[in-house]
Formats: sequence, C-alpha cells, structure tokens
Amino acid sequence: MIQGESFLEGLRGAGFGLVSGVPCSYLTPLINAVIDDSRVAYVGATNEGDAVAIACGAELGGTPSVVIFQNSGFGNAVSPLTSLTATLKIPVLIVTTWRGQPGGDPDEPQHTIMGRITPNLFDLIGIPWEEFPDRDGDISTVLDRAVGHMRSARTPYGLIMQKGSVAPRHLETQPDLESDFQLGDALPTRPVSDRHRQDDVLCTVTDATNNDDLLLATTGYTGRALFALGDRANQLYMVGSMGCVSSMGLGLALAQPNRRVVVLDGDGAALMRLGAMAAVGHERPPNLLHILLDNAVHDSTGSQATVAPTVDFATLARACGYPVSARIGALTELGDLIRQDHRALTFAHVRTLPREDRKLPRPHISPDRVAARLRAWMEVAPWS
Repeated sequence: MIQGESFLEGLRGAGFGLVSGVPCSYLTPLINAVIDDSRVAYVGATNEGDAVAIACGAELGGTPSVVIFQNSGFGNAVSPLTSLTATLKIPVLIVTTWRGQPGGDPDEPQHTIMGRITPNLFDLIGIPWEEFPDRDGDISTVLDRAVGHMRSARTPYGLIMQKGSVAPRHLETQPDLESDFQLGDALPTRPVSDRHRQDDVLCTVTDATNNDDLLLATTGYTGRALFALGDRANQLYMVGSMGCVSSMGLGLALAQPNRRVVVLDGDGAALMRLGAMAAVGHERPPNLLHILLDNAVHDSTGSQATVAPTVDFATLARACGYPVSARIGALTELGDLIRQDHRALTFAHVRTLPREDRKLPRPHISPDRVAARLRAWMEVAPWS
C-alpha cells in the first residue's frame, strides 16, 4: 500500500501537470491527493471518454496528462482511445481500477463482466499496461516504463489499480457547492431562422480569427471543409472521436491560456456528448470560443436527421455556465462576435444548410502529422 502523495510526487517528477477523470471508491485516496495539490490541475469530467479528450487537448498543448476512472466506465473511453489518441499519436497515462477482479473481494454485480475483461480490453485496443504500484519502491520503476513507452510510441499506457493499493486519505479541499456564475450577454429574444452555407460560415470564422488562434474542427464534413478552404498549421481536423472536440478544446485552452482556442462543433457531435458542455462551462476558460454549426442532420453519412430542431443549444450553453452565449442570425453577427474581446468563455449557435457539394477532399497529411504540426506551430516541444 502506498500514499497517494507518493504517487503524485512521482507524477510531478515525470512531468505530468493535469489529471482528468471520474471518481471511483478505489481511486478516492489518489483523487483526493490530486485535488488537494495545487501543483497539478484536476479537471472533473462528466464521463470517461471526455476525460480522455480533455487530457489529449492538454497534452497537445504541452501539459502531459493522466486519465483516471473506474473500469466499469472503460467502455465510455474506448472511442477516443482508439480513434483519438491512436490516430493523432497523443500519449496519456491511464489509471483505471479493477472492480470485480477475478479472485478478489466480492463486488457489486455490475462489475463482474468488466472485472473479468479489463486486462484483455487493454490488450485488444493495443494499449500496454501493468498493475498499479502498491509499494513505494515500485513507483518510479513503473512510471519510468510508462513514460518510456509514451515518449517513444506516442500512445497511451495503462495502470490497473487493485483494491487497497493506496492508503485511505480524506479530502481537505472542501467542494464549492455554490456557484458564482453570473449570466453574461443576453440572448437575442427573437427566433433565429437564418440558415447559411457551411462554407460561408467557415470563411467568416477564418476571416475573423487572429493569426495566433487555434482552430479545432469536429469530425466529418466540418474538418474536411475547413481543410478545403485553406490548410493552415494552426488548424486541427478531428477524425473519429465524435463529440470529443469541445473536451479536447477545453484541455488545450487550459494548457495554452495565452492563445484563443476556437472549437468548430456540429449538432450531431455535440448531442452525442452533451455532458461535455457542462464540464466546459464549469471550468470556464476565458480563451475558449465554442461555435456550433447546426444543420440538423448527420451530413457526412447521408443527411439523416438529428434531434437538434427540438434543442435550444444557446440556452443550454448558458445553463451549463457559459458566460456569453449567442444565437447567430446574419453572418456579420458571427464575425463581430469573434472579433470582440470577451475575455470570457463564449458560445455561438449558427444554423447551417445541409451540404449540397459532397465532394470534399480529405487532408493530404495524416492526422498524427497534423497534430505534430500544430504542436510545432505552438512551439510546444514533444515530451522528452
């Protein structure tokens, strides 16, 4: 059994600066140590997949990161672990518990299947792993192996924590159960019926953003359309990991507080992981601009309808804690909003038309090279 502070000291010494995750009783001592230590940022996620995306964004921005969650939530993380970390070559350290471990203490029935397959699941998705250290003398050795793999392969490494690996520890930092959130700019009261061509919206965005802004485009046609309008080193085109772009933008905004991060999201993607907006609104990074392009269909898969027409995204963003939220009518309004220096987390809902021209090019450079190019453009050295 080790102390949570001992493992945290090892993480800090190895260069890790952010932890994101979802609690588990096995993780309680470690997560309490992280929350109580101001030298390592803790970002609570609403689900395990979003935690992976947050950590990826932070790592891309120069802050090596850790993801922690219960193994029963492993399924929520499979999408970004197979189509985000692997494709963009972003290494994160994964600490998952081993609830329902065969031969271990009796546990709740919902952990039985995942307890049996947790190690095999790491193997199946190609992530090397080992057991979480339970002796002080093993911490540095385990972390050296993990970091060595992450640096050389640029992919995640897993640690599976058994019950009782970390000594009990109370949380000293009391959670703030009240919010100082104040509503920002008022939403337009008029309904917004304007719909725009997506390419016109993207042109408005690129024309209004600054040369040092970072642009993240969601998976599907949005990333391909942004690439077609002009490939730039400050742009990243997400592939796979549908719904994760706002979480990745959150991690990147936290790691790069002196740059504005512009997230280009889609209605289908945002609906897939609506909880991400709650985490973004809670952290409230002032340098994040979240633009939702809403055409009410899954455009790249044949224009099947989404449920967007019955969702008020701008009100939802305000309810999640975004200080500034706007319904965009004319594209001049979007340009003006982007050019304004709000110094506050901002959301913009833009209604768009389904795409007529579907012959969009795919980026001619691989996703991992796009990520490496963005890292170099930010002058963030690869973790070494």
